[in-house]
Amino acid sequence: MARVRAGRHTAALDDVEGEVVVFLIGMRVNRPWKVARWWPVLSAMPRMLRYLEQHPEKGLLAYHQAFLPSPMVVQYWRSFADLERFARDRDDPHLEPWRAFNRRVGDSGDVGIWHETYRVHTGDVETIYGNMPPHGLAAAVGMVPIRRGRDSAAARIGDRDEDRPALPPY
Repeated sequence: MARVRAGRHTAALDDVEGEVVVFLIGMRVNRPWKVARWWPVLSAMPRMLRYLEQHPEKGLLAYHQAFLPSPMVVQYWRSFADLERFARDRDDPHLEPWRAFNRRVGDSGDVGIWHETYRVHTGDVETIYGNMPPHGLAAAVGMVPIRRGRDSAAARIGDRDEDRPALPPY
């Protein structure tokens, strides 16, 4: 378990070149009684994540899982090219589960899947972590204390030169 870092921190984006890719992927069980349809979809993701943890050269920087109200994973990737390469590579554990889903479930409506991909310029990102261990993007790229003059979200994201936080920082 990661150590809580007291105070206010932000993701260490100064060392990240250009962009980061945020990939959200999830599923929705539409017909819970059809376990044979949704269980393979649900169980494929942990295998893929373990593989990506064992192969950091593939480009996954970090991820966070949530299970309610439905299973979802937030992933942080080094680049869109890395994400796409993983999705299409016959030697990686994604393509075959994707094919199996198309064969087994297809357009039956039994299981819903979704994903959203955001390629974000690091200069357009604002983060804050108060009294937290590294989490989210900070778990992917590192976490640094917030510098003076960056106490407001508007100053951190570059919307305003003047730093006017709504409340005094702690």
